[in-house]
Amino acid sequence: MSADAPLAVVSAAEIDAALTFPGLVDALDAAFRGDLVAPVRHHHGVARPDGDATLLLMPAWSGIGETAASADGGALGVKIVAVFPGNGARGLASVQGVYYLADGATGVPRAVLDGARLTLWRTACASALAARRLARPDAARLTMVGAGALAPFLIRAHTSQRPIEAVTIWNRDPAKAQALAADLATQGLPTTASADLESAVRAADIVSCATLSREPLVRGAWLAPGAHLDLVGAFNSSMREADDEALRRAAVFVDTPAALTEGGDVAIALRDGVIARDHVRGDLFGLCRGEVPGREGAEAITLFKSVGAAIEDLAAAMAVMAGRGTR
Repeated sequence: MSADAPLAVVSAAEIDAALTFPGLVDALDAAFRGDLVAPVRHHHGVARPDGDATLLLMPAWSGIGETAASADGGALGVKIVAVFPGNGARGLASVQGVYYLADGATGVPRAVLDGARLTLWRTACASALAARRLARPDAARLTMVGAGALAPFLIRAHTSQRPIEAVTIWNRDPAKAQALAADLATQGLPTTASADLESAVRAADIVSCATLSREPLVRGAWLAPGAHLDLVGAFNSSMREADDEALRRAAVFVDTPAALTEGGDVAIALRDGVIARDHVRGDLFGLCRGEVPGREGAEAITLFKSVGAAIEDLAAAMAVMAGRGTR
């Protein structure tokens, strides 16, 4: 790409057209095995009368030639994203932001991408990447806890990696679960809604949670032998999606070491002494590089907690640009 090439502005629809779930899972796998660099992200609380918001600045860069935004110098980028939990009452998504992508050799800006859409894709595919190594290969029943913007992405990502035959959706507002299940069913996905969370969890091979709950929703006593629990929400220490027993029963993995101190669930359990540090078996770097074992036996219960990683954003942005280039 020449230095005077125009800056691309990439919409949510263009991101959707450029990516596939199996393809992005593979791209994230390569990123965690590769040489992408992500320094500590900036994480700022923003006081709001309707609920505190969070501002995140997440930089990363790469020198990987053939998979980077330019063939010679890789890519660098930063996501600027704001999380406003009160947006639901306004009919807006809670995550808002942009992704800035530049040439890694020159710093010349290349693209600005819809940050909220990019986040949905990479978050769901990071969970599916973890499930590729932690969920049973024959996992056929998925329970989705939450019916927000991320839920359909998580459902599609997980079904791209495991032979899912039935998806049950639960939400605090049953009408939202029913509406999402009906919509996805018209698109060919095997989705139904349930108002009974306990039964849905007990029957599941994979339980994926994407909520803003401040109290545990999933009880460890409900997890069946061999189940995999995917915790995506609870992005600060005032939030919980699973109780202490779930953490105790499971072999725990995280996306990056940041999850040991940020977000709910794992960070809270460590802080409160519910689990010891060595109870956390590893992260996506270790899993993807084969440095730590994943699932150990059909009856094992596994748990994955994500807080988001800047290398996921950069890998996803590069995949979008590569996908746009092949159309």
